[in-house]
Amino acid sequence: MNLFKQFFKSLYSPKDIALFRFQGIGKTIGYVFLLTLLSVLPTIYFFGTTLKSGIETARPVIQNEFPSFKISDGQLKTNSNVPITVNKNNFTIIIDSTGAVSQTELSDRKDTLAFLKNKFVISGGGRIQAYPYSMLNQVKVSNKQLLDFIDGIENNITTIISVISVFIFLFACAASFVEVSVLAVIGLFLRNLTGKKLNYSQLWRMAAYSETLPTVFFTIMAVLQTKVQNEVLINWFVAAVVLLLSIKEIPKPKNKLD
Repeated sequence: MNLFKQFFKSLYSPKDIALFRFQGIGKTIGYVFLLTLLSVLPTIYFFGTTLKSGIETARPVIQNEFPSFKISDGQLKTNSNVPITVNKNNFTIIIDSTGAVSQTELSDRKDTLAFLKNKFVISGGGRIQAYPYSMLNQVKVSNKQLLDFIDGIENNITTIISVISVFIFLFACAASFVEVSVLAVIGLFLRNLTGKKLNYSQLWRMAAYSETLPTVFFTIMAVLQTKVQNEVLINWFVAAVVLLLSIKEIPKPKNKLD
């Protein structure tokens, strides 16, 4: 059975997930990569569109509507005592040197670029990325230098999005393997509760496929740009339930008579 057939079976069939425990570990690892790619596609897409829209909107806003500012010693400094918010073409740009606006407040915003007191934040597609000014390594940035920087980003936008997309995918892969490994540990306790004979390697394979249903659900929510409350808890709960149902599909070992 190829990975795509396994994907559809894993959405509804704990019995098939139980059978996957016998397959090679390499195929299961490949499946984790496939599932991770699916989960990050909305993030990559919305990040790319947000960055493009932001660059197109930012130049005239910085030229005509932003106060004079500079970034030095890891902090944004302006001559304004209040945060400034500009809405253009369904896009929001914020500049705040006062510290009044926090990154948390931006998490529910769509298509937003924010120059906060200590960091630069991009919010879009239900995801948020933050980059501290300390990354500039003591380099001072002003309005003109920022415009030059934006021109540089615009000229290399495809390469920048590609590189960031690779980093997003690699980070998500690392998180996925950790998650599957922890779920397999939970599977050891579920195995003991059900009295089934399974080793950790088999449970790891089953755990990987048990992640399919919650991954697809949260990917759909990401596409719809819908925030789900208690996302982490729901993800773990659904994956653990699917794993438990899969474990229960495995027949108990027969007692040998003396």
